[in-house]
Amino acid sequence: MNITTPIEQREFRIVGKSVKRDDVLEKVTGEAQYTGDIKLPGMLHGKIKRAAIAHARIKAIDVSKALAYPGVKAVLTHETVPRVLHYGSPHPRSASCTKDQYILDDKVRFWGEGVAAVAAISEEIADEALDLIEVEYEALPAVFEPEDAAQPGAPLIHDIGPGGNLVLDPVRVSRGDIDKGFAEADFVLEGTFAGGRPHPAYMEPNVCIADWDGSNKLTFWTSTQTSFMVRGILAEVLGLPLTKVRVLVDHMGGGFGAKQDLFQHEFLCALLAKETRRPVKMEFTRHETFVAGRSRHPCRIWLKQGFKNDGTLVARDMKLVYDSGAYGSHGPGVTIVGTTAATSLYRCENVRLEGRCVYTNTPINGAFRGYGVVQSYYALDIQMDEAAERLGMDPADLKLKNVVRAGDIAPSGHPIIGHGLEICLKHGIDVLDWKRLRNRDRTPDPKRPHIRKGWGIGCEMHGSSAYPGIKEQGNATVKINEDGTVTLLTGAAGLGTGAHTALAQIVAEELGVRFEDVGVIHGDTDVVPWDIGAFASHTTYLVGTAAKMAAGKVRAAVLERAAMKLQVSSDEIDLCDGKVFVTAEPDRSMTVSEAMGPSRGIPAANIVGNGTYEPTKSYSFAAHFTEVDVDTETGIVEVKRVVPVHDVGRVIHPIAAQGQIEGGIQQGIGHTLTEDYLIDKKTGRSLNAGLVDYKMPLSMDMPDIETIILEAAPDPGGPWGAKGVGEDPIIAIGPSIANAIHDAIGIRFHHYPITPEDVLKALREKGA
Repeated sequence: MNITTPIEQREFRIVGKSVKRDDVLEKVTGEAQYTGDIKLPGMLHGKIKRAAIAHARIKAIDVSKALAYPGVKAVLTHETVPRVLHYGSPHPRSASCTKDQYILDDKVRFWGEGVAAVAAISEEIADEALDLIEVEYEALPAVFEPEDAAQPGAPLIHDIGPGGNLVLDPVRVSRGDIDKGFAEADFVLEGTFAGGRPHPAYMEPNVCIADWDGSNKLTFWTSTQTSFMVRGILAEVLGLPLTKVRVLVDHMGGGFGAKQDLFQHEFLCALLAKETRRPVKMEFTRHETFVAGRSRHPCRIWLKQGFKNDGTLVARDMKLVYDSGAYGSHGPGVTIVGTTAATSLYRCENVRLEGRCVYTNTPINGAFRGYGVVQSYYALDIQMDEAAERLGMDPADLKLKNVVRAGDIAPSGHPIIGHGLEICLKHGIDVLDWKRLRNRDRTPDPKRPHIRKGWGIGCEMHGSSAYPGIKEQGNATVKINEDGTVTLLTGAAGLGTGAHTALAQIVAEELGVRFEDVGVIHGDTDVVPWDIGAFASHTTYLVGTAAKMAAGKVRAAVLERAAMKLQVSSDEIDLCDGKVFVTAEPDRSMTVSEAMGPSRGIPAANIVGNGTYEPTKSYSFAAHFTEVDVDTETGIVEVKRVVPVHDVGRVIHPIAAQGQIEGGIQQGIGHTLTEDYLIDKKTGRSLNAGLVDYKMPLSMDMPDIETIILEAAPDPGGPWGAKGVGEDPIIAIGPSIANAIHDAIGIRFHHYPITPEDVLKALREKGA
């Protein structure tokens, strides 16, 4: 990994260092407790009966045999649970959220939807009881493709919303004069693009535990990215005040955005526990994480762009159709973000965009890393390469000519800060000697004549925060303990990325104490300050700034107190490594602990600082340079080398940032070449809901990755200019692979995943 810092230099003691994460030892030794590890006295196990039909009315449901089965303590159906519509996406502060789900309904909308739930003394008995529940269905016509669902007279999946099977009204964005732009163009490119249904496949399956106490308070352990949203929606649906719902989240085994929703099993778990007055655990099988979890939205895109002969992009017309599955979940947000994102990346004055999101009788699609943008930027970036080929230009030159720069209007409506994308592209071009690569000898290796090598470039930009779609707020509390150590209280979730370590670094740096002296309390909604959740690449940017503000208040209070004891003014002293000293007389000092304690009639201190931050938007940028081998005999594409160049502003924890980039590249390789959660188009049944048939790239499939991080365009909204890095790497890698495949064999692919069968078929057609 290489980090370059062309921005303002300053000495940092802790920020920018790869300090040891506090959670490493317990995770390595297995002592870390995930929700699935928790066992409570008398705990029951819950299971959900799932429909084996894609669209139907429930005419009758008989649970008598299940209730009579030894060891079964409760059974729930749509007739015995509250009938309350709840948010498919737990962001009621967002105007784009949907309220289209019941806990259990008398209608089935996708194969695998839950129709009843059982609590029993063991998982085995609960599973056996599910088979004893008898359900009589009235089959309804089903639609599995957005094109079919959008047709007049198509089977109606919901009777709410804007009409037909639309999840929301079409999203329309326009700038400039599109007709004038195309009239000025010397040539026009038009194409259609398609994205599959990749699944996040996080290591830890969805799991929760519910327990009610004698005062009717619900304590709820769950694997979620949005603990306060879970608390809020559980309270709303169950008719409880917030003081009666406590949500606990300690360690998480990944989420990648997909654990933002409040899932059907979480409501059912709470209700089963209330019914039995015993704690209940519900844990998904791997099959259920596919069937009842969340995947990326399949998308169909039509893109038409006009160019001048000098490479200037003058017009962009784009239509996007996202497949939401059976419920809205994040469909509105994904559609809005993915559509508006297409106003940017490559500057264009004349733009007309339309995004639609359609219900189908397929499993629910939701939030996933690269939220909505993976799809739209895949199309934009590939068509830019097509334009370069048409012009006889190097694609790097065409992209450099058109990339967004400082002052251009970002999708959020804000002016872009800095020339981050331009700098990333230029840096990669220089490091790789790109001109030499483009003009290389393309004669195949005589020892492997069936292997063709290719290089491609993919670009991206992604916001740190979900503003303006959601009005976000970051909160943090910092307090000094009697011994001079520090406690940070944060509601930010830790998905396994080391976010809490970065927050502790920010507090230690700002306050002036050692990193080892900062402890982090998190994951308890009764204790920590409110947090909107871990998503939108905003934890460091949003909560980090709040933590820095809180630490700054504590620092000022400590200095003021120490100044009284040292009998100087506060501007004459400084605080570093846990010691307060007179700047002009460094030997005249005291520890933070001594400053906190009582002396000379000054009582012991209780210093607490709170930080609240409401951001707008910052953008991170990246350019990925990718080498592939294409085997013309087998059709297999192997990614050999990736040089990702990222601008993320100030880097807080370098190894963590590198890990985010490498992990995103691995997911992006899977998206582009092998991963697609397949649904039978005749029945709606899942075809590969498991890790045997769903093909993710493994460690042995990974290429050489030479990560380059540029602290090139800091954003004043983040701590010392830090921006997000979580989602960026999964966006740029896809088009870079597709463009590299074209460089290798001269064939354009407008979809993902690009399978060996696709490659062989295209080669045969090219040969013919």
